[in-house]
Amino acid sequence: MSKSIQVEIKDQVAKISLNRPEVFNSFNREMAFALQDELKNCASNKEVRAILLTGNGKAFCAGQDLKEVTDPELNPGFKSILEEHYNPIIQLIRSIGKPIVAAVNGVAAGAGANIALACDIVVATEHAAFIQAFSKIGLIPDSAGTFFLPRLIGFQKASALAMLGDKVSAEEAERIGMIYKYFSAASFEEETWKMVSQLAKMPTKALALTKEALNQSLTSNLEEQLALESKNQIEAASTADYQEGVNAFIEKRKPNFKGK
Repeated sequence: MSKSIQVEIKDQVAKISLNRPEVFNSFNREMAFALQDELKNCASNKEVRAILLTGNGKAFCAGQDLKEVTDPELNPGFKSILEEHYNPIIQLIRSIGKPIVAAVNGVAAGAGANIALACDIVVATEHAAFIQAFSKIGLIPDSAGTFFLPRLIGFQKASALAMLGDKVSAEEAERIGMIYKYFSAASFEEETWKMVSQLAKMPTKALALTKEALNQSLTSNLEEQLALESKNQIEAASTADYQEGVNAFIEKRKPNFKGK
């Protein structure tokens, strides 16, 4: 097992930590493949009902390890980096039928920022920052940055951030809708764990169907979206969690969802 990724499963939450703090958790080939493996493991593990993605040390993720791409012996080439490293990570994040929370504990730059923004919910510590750093070295935003960023904050602001590479504070990221919330450094871990623990206790199948509908909403028209909502609502209404939710409401008690 790679040391570049750490995984802890507790209370039906899988906490995945990027673990190359000495290089601000920047991605090399080993870490990219290790993250893919752990995401797949979480997807298939029935004991996992929510996923928390974060970084060890001072940064969330500084993006691609430039030492790898500038080393003639190690450099896998940009085609491999994108098609084998980052694109599969983004596709896994969006396809896994479980809520994924990105807990941005520090700087998230380049691919690191866009991996975070691809998650279902993004929270950050007050000291975190988001940077589309690509233009500063003559590259374009990848890892679905050109897909999600304009949808989160609007075309004009996304265009400016992609071209100028400005640093966005956690406070500003929340204000413009780039992330859900930011927390003080003192409360960050507690508030983040409280949120992801709540998600792990919710009706998992309904959340998966919600995620599927939100995914489709990025590209579908109204008629297609209404049709999917109907299909998914009928499926959600057939689950044991729906029956439990209704019973709990009628009986005026807290529901005990099982994710079934």
